[in-house]
Amino acid sequence: MSRVLPEPEALAAAVSGRDRLALAQALNLLDDRRPAARQCAAAFLDALPAAKLETGGHLIGITGPPGAGKSSLTASLIQVWRQRGLKVAILAVDPSSPITGGALLGDRLRMHASGADREVFIRSLACRGEFGGLSAEVWPMSLAMLAAFDIVLVETVGVGQKEIDVSKMTDTTCFVAQPASGDSIQFLKAGIMEVPHVIVVNKEDIGMAARKTLSELKNTLRRQMDPEGWQVPALSASAALGSGIDKLADALDSHRQWLLGQGQFTARRQRCQAEWLVKHLREEFGRYGMGLLGGEEALFNALADAPRRSPIAEYERLRERVIQAIKTHD
Repeated sequence: MSRVLPEPEALAAAVSGRDRLALAQALNLLDDRRPAARQCAAAFLDALPAAKLETGGHLIGITGPPGAGKSSLTASLIQVWRQRGLKVAILAVDPSSPITGGALLGDRLRMHASGADREVFIRSLACRGEFGGLSAEVWPMSLAMLAAFDIVLVETVGVGQKEIDVSKMTDTTCFVAQPASGDSIQFLKAGIMEVPHVIVVNKEDIGMAARKTLSELKNTLRRQMDPEGWQVPALSASAALGSGIDKLADALDSHRQWLLGQGQFTARRQRCQAEWLVKHLREEFGRYGMGLLGGEEALFNALADAPRRSPIAEYERLRERVIQAIKTHD
């Protein structure tokens, strides 16, 4: 029996009012691949308040190698944000189970965080083997969460140098470095890893190894500058002891305030959507399909400057353009 689809405008109003059941329903809708569900999802995203999607909330990506302590650090950040009166949503993008396609990290995060707090919402989402560490649904789901929460944090699978998508689909990217591991420093030096907006060395309680890693990161960062002109801070913290978490939260907020002060905040969100659209069109149609749309760079620039639209509606519009162009060429 087919599922009854929700009324898009009513669902958008309920999500904007932070109705948890409505948000869960909306995220399920955005994960539904049926054509009728895609139309409903596009209408739902269009009905969300434009102001919240353009300048509201703070979309943060947290990334780093396996074992760096991302989940425990996220749980500590949740506590600080809640003490500050902020409402927090987490999208935990987990490794896909080869058997069930299920997810693991979100369950671990729930054990760290307070499950009784009604102002904290945690959703797990399997990455389903996507190159880059993010699932296709992350960007639309992030928009739905931004309509309801002050902070939306995307915690990604730790897949080393391939984990680049999160930096292109969030306002602020935080990289969690592992003490005594030279990988992150080598990635920065080699230009493999796009420079995050904030770097934190977790587990400062282990002592010398953490201080050495922090010193090396600071030296590396002195020779590099964020392309937009932001000076990337390198911090240390301990999720186990709860130390340095307030400073980390301050640094993340400072980047948001800097984007707003530079007049770059809305433009960055537009670029995030453009990145999402180009990535998935490329995956579906390849270089040939991108050429039919005028080329990847030209398409990205046009999308980055275009008025805001539902990402799903825009994707379907561009997809239809490619299909029609292919038919014409044939």
